[in-house]
Amino acid sequence: MVSVPATYGALLLGGFLASALSGIVTVQSFVYFKLYPTDLPWRKAIVAVIWALDSVHTALVCASIWIYLIQNFGDTSKINDIPNTVAMTIALTAILTFIVHCFFAHRIHKLSHCDWRITAPLLVFAFLRLCSASVTTAEMIHLKTFTEFKREFRWVFTLGLALSSLVDVLIAVFLCHSLRANRKASSSMDYVINSVILYTLENNSLTSAATVVSMICWLVMPTNLIFMGLHFVISKLYANSLLATLNARKQLRQERAQRGLSAELPLAFPGLAPSSRFHSNHHNSSRVDPIGTKLEINVEKTVEYEVDVDIVTSHSPSPSTISPKASCHPSEAISQMA
Repeated sequence: MVSVPATYGALLLGGFLASALSGIVTVQSFVYFKLYPTDLPWRKAIVAVIWALDSVHTALVCASIWIYLIQNFGDTSKINDIPNTVAMTIALTAILTFIVHCFFAHRIHKLSHCDWRITAPLLVFAFLRLCSASVTTAEMIHLKTFTEFKREFRWVFTLGLALSSLVDVLIAVFLCHSLRANRKASSSMDYVINSVILYTLENNSLTSAATVVSMICWLVMPTNLIFMGLHFVISKLYANSLLATLNARKQLRQERAQRGLSAELPLAFPGLAPSSRFHSNHHNSSRVDPIGTKLEINVEKTVEYEVDVDIVTSHSPSPSTISPKASCHPSEAISQMA
């Protein structure tokens, strides 16, 4: 007997969550083009392609849910069928994943000073994951049912999910290692690098966890579609991780500048400190003036104190008759005046 919550319910919840994450992808895409209008053309092209593929993927997910819940309403025997839209979502997920993996591999290649020994395995595994997903899509369209596909090509889909998780782990490890190797001696740079390392671990752990959970459900619960509901969400997580990485650059630069101006520049660049301070005083005269006024008031008080002592001592007939005790203890003269 078919379990409706574990089949139709899993697809419906996966579609809802995928649509919500697709909305976040759209928002992040618009934020990117607003924050970085002069960014490199290839980065703009990647963002545009990611948004377009994500939109098509969302449309295919909605079409799959329509086929299962509306077109085949009440016919539980159709749950074993694989619509072409479901098979195509797997291919689009693989393409999105491949683009994101290549993007992070490019960053690792730059951080590792063009070390192909690190970058080449990432690209190879990412390409094998894409090939595995392509074979999965082709065989799903050809075989038409989950029963036939699981009997003949179950290992292909499992291999694709395993390779995706492996690449995520390798990217997180290599990025963290490269960032720590490029760490500088300044505290402000350490703060930024620590933030990037933490952000990298969070992103890659999220995508890797979703892929691993989907693979476990595929292996342990082959009679339901929970794995497919989770697979709907995987591409959205990859797209959001790339867009969030691009959009976080401005905030990291601002944090670095703020911490650098307050802590790094006066210590690391002492030769540039005078000019920078002069420039800062020129633009922040309103902040410096209250400090100067306070110093002047302190000086005036000191002068008035000395004048009061002179006034008290001027009551004697001549300066030569001033006693050493009075001159050494002006507070006694002030008390007598009071």
